[in-house]
Amino acid sequence: MNIFFISSLLTLGTFLGSLLALFLRNSPISVGVSLSFTGGVMLVASFTSLILPGLEVGTFLEVASGIVLGFALMALLENVVPHEHTLKGREGYSSTRVNRLYLIVLAVLLHNIPEGLSVGISSAYSLDKGFETAVAIALQDVPEGFVVSLPLMVMTGKLMIPLWVGFFSGFLETLFSLTGFFLFETFKEMLAVGLGFGGGAMVYITAKEVFPEAYAEGKHTQSTLAFLLGLLLMLFLDTSL
Repeated sequence: MNIFFISSLLTLGTFLGSLLALFLRNSPISVGVSLSFTGGVMLVASFTSLILPGLEVGTFLEVASGIVLGFALMALLENVVPHEHTLKGREGYSSTRVNRLYLIVLAVLLHNIPEGLSVGISSAYSLDKGFETAVAIALQDVPEGFVVSLPLMVMTGKLMIPLWVGFFSGFLETLFSLTGFFLFETFKEMLAVGLGFGGGAMVYITAKEVFPEAYAEGKHTQSTLAFLLGLLLMLFLDTSL
């Protein structure tokens, strides 16, 4: 097992979700429920794969500093980069001037940055921990890729564009995973800060982007059960892989 194999799982997960959208275009799968499952995985992974391991190799101050930096960077990107959510609508600076297709793609990319970094940074801590995190992120990327690709198919009337978006967004996760790994393999003394940073970025995206979007659909009971399923899945992977 190596970092290239671990990182490639991220591309596979998102692309598989896009591929499923191609064959299940008339499926009643809920956007909100799918995102709640994603949020459950991301929230637990933030702690079990990043923040808690960070506290094992560094001090509270180092990890807390990383968390704050992760929050700050994602808040900056989220407020500056124009993007659009399937349910919540448009956000970010001057978002009304950009085509809706590009806005949805940018929203996906914003989610993928911390996910990719988290896999790479946790792999710098331990390849086993990185593999566990990659499996969890890849699994939640499948429904995430599905609910992103489906509206793109409706919007464009084309099948290949959503597939390319799915592949590209997953490949971007892979690139950020490799970046995070080699950065903190080089600067090992900063690993505790890096683990906090990855965890903070994931928590921010989960709290600010994923959960509000997940519950905007109004299916509160189903979304909460999906969140529980994602949470239990990540705990299972953390204790069994």
